[in-house]
Amino acid sequence: MLQSDTTRPQTLGADLRALRKVRGITLAELAESLGRSVGWLSQVERDLSDPSVTDLRHIAARLGVPVSMLFAHAPAPADESGYIVRTGARRPIGSSPAGLVEELLSPDLTDDFEMVHSTFEPHSRIGEVVTRATQEVGYLVSGKLDLVISGRHFTIDPGDSFRIRGEPFEWINPYDDPAVAIWVIAPPVY
Repeated sequence: MLQSDTTRPQTLGADLRALRKVRGITLAELAESLGRSVGWLSQVERDLSDPSVTDLRHIAARLGVPVSMLFAHAPAPADESGYIVRTGARRPIGSSPAGLVEELLSPDLTDDFEMVHSTFEPHSRIGEVVTRATQEVGYLVSGKLDLVISGRHFTIDPGDSFRIRGEPFEWINPYDDPAVAIWVIAPPVY
């Protein structure tokens, strides 16, 4: 049985299972790539076994997520778990050298979508064009942001929203203020 650990999300197993499935990786494939048994990984996904920090690093690398995504948020009180995410308990999705800081707004990764809070630092840009097998809708809360979607250039202002349907895109914040956006992504990619 798991012991209470405030450094690890209560939904680690469910999040790992959701991330693995959305990437089309079988339990056996992930276990083999980790050098672990299917039984061990199954127990981790059912929250019956605790992976080590090294295990979490290997799992995160194989699933293509920062390890901080797997254990760097405060657990919700039992009566709020799965329903409420408090401001101070958001799970960081990491920060990139490009100047993007993201936090998961969804309680976990078990839904058909995820909701993300993104802050684009001033004078930053993504380092490459991204294409994901997703449908994404975003809403700019503050600042200004330039988007290039399928080669078309757009400037987004506060209150504007946008949609990306598996198309190549990139973002640029050439402005002096951070831009803050809320994104809904389906299926979850983090």
